[in-house]
Amino acid sequence: MFLRAKFLQLEADKPVAIFNIEDAAELGIKPLDRVELSFGKDKVVAIVNIAKKIVREGEIGLYEEIQEHLDVKPDEKVHVQTAPPPKSMAFIKRKLLGHTLTPKEIHAIIVDTVHHRLSDIELTAFVTSLYNKGMTMGEIASLSESMTKTGRSLNLRTKAVYDKHSIGGCPGDKTTIVVVPIVAAAGLTIPKTSSRAITSPAGSADRVECIMPVNLSLDEVRRVVNKTNACMVWGGAVDLAPADDIFIKIEYPLSIDPFLLPSVMSKKKCVNAKYLVIDIPTGRETKIRTKEEFENLACEFIQLGKKLGIKVDCISTFADQPIGHAVGPMMEAREALSTVMHGHGPPDLVDKATTLAGVLLGFAGAKDGKQAALEILKSGKAYKKLREIIEAQGGNPDIKPEDLHSGKYVAEFKSSKSGKVLWISNKGIDIIARDAGAPRDKGAGIYFKKKLGDKVRKGEVLFEIYAEKNNKLSRAIENVRKLDVIGVGKERGMLLDEVPHAEEDRYFILER
Repeated sequence: MFLRAKFLQLEADKPVAIFNIEDAAELGIKPLDRVELSFGKDKVVAIVNIAKKIVREGEIGLYEEIQEHLDVKPDEKVHVQTAPPPKSMAFIKRKLLGHTLTPKEIHAIIVDTVHHRLSDIELTAFVTSLYNKGMTMGEIASLSESMTKTGRSLNLRTKAVYDKHSIGGCPGDKTTIVVVPIVAAAGLTIPKTSSRAITSPAGSADRVECIMPVNLSLDEVRRVVNKTNACMVWGGAVDLAPADDIFIKIEYPLSIDPFLLPSVMSKKKCVNAKYLVIDIPTGRETKIRTKEEFENLACEFIQLGKKLGIKVDCISTFADQPIGHAVGPMMEAREALSTVMHGHGPPDLVDKATTLAGVLLGFAGAKDGKQAALEILKSGKAYKKLREIIEAQGGNPDIKPEDLHSGKYVAEFKSSKSGKVLWISNKGIDIIARDAGAPRDKGAGIYFKKKLGDKVRKGEVLFEIYAEKNNKLSRAIENVRKLDVIGVGKERGMLLDEVPHAEEDRYFILER
């Protein structure tokens, strides 16, 4: 059948074509079926959508992706025929039945994923099958390898590449901005690619972007790393393991994360990392809540690293409160920049950053890596290296902390009693900071005046909320009154808490 092309000003993350209901009946196709579209020598397989009014009989509505692929013009005739489902669908069904998949079967699924041959429903079936049926370490390794092979690789001149990663869950974790220049100043190569925020007030790329450009091409990343030993860029711009971004869109609304291990390790494999430290924040409102959970996950990362040729060390870090005082892209960037610039900063930020950097320096032979990292920070060598990285990535190396401004709308929250800070809710912090506008509004966020164990007098400011828009500040203030963000009181006795008879959805964090 030939149909006239009608251009739709619509985009999708996969090829989609819209048919009139009459033409769909003639072809015998239904929504989510596949059709092969041909124009000249070019062909593309598209997923079917059906409408009564958007396209008339004899027309086919083309999303922009198909228009570009076929290089067709409006009203030109496109040949349409039904197409069979991809072979990987049979392998997804095998996993749904609980079978172990072979490397070839997994690779076929990943290839079809990155080429957008699978519908969201089919991808959801695959993701949920992994969550419900589990995976062998062999399957996880195959997923990691395939996700690496279907993306681009950095391919640096050096053989020894070092990297760090946090599985997320702790607000205010701006350690990347401190760790990377320390490690690079020690002469090691650390090409750091990071994500933007998914469910938190700031991802590492959001923080770094306040100081320097992060949307670099792969060639630009190579140039920066060859010049400075390091980079801090957004991973989404360099197309590393693109299947991961597709799976994240499926995982997030389902509040499941079966791809954690292959997601992390495939991206490290793409930058040819040989030595990797993984930060696993551990606390009552994080993904990992106990020592046992940490040890189990750490063993899996280490085992997977061996299969991929990456030496992995995992550390459990305290995550029952934010790192440092600032939460939100601009304020976190300012705090991190100040720490590197002056060689000191919030004790927990310095402690965590030098611990992570120390593990990587230890891989390179340092007897006391943490102390070596601390000396590099205090000496000013890390700040000199940070300036080099900023300039190489197209930023202003003379940028100062005072150049990074918080939102102009501010609200203070004072303590209604005297005592000590007993607890801080990371869940509440995330919600309120995002209500204030973070991470989209870079100047939005929260600044903590008091943290765990600090003494508080009645009337003292506990924290401040910053926003770029007054209506967002009002929304954040309203939620502060509903949520228990920070607890002040006397030292607790044996009774820690009481659970009322009520059900509440578990909070889901998805940060990589």
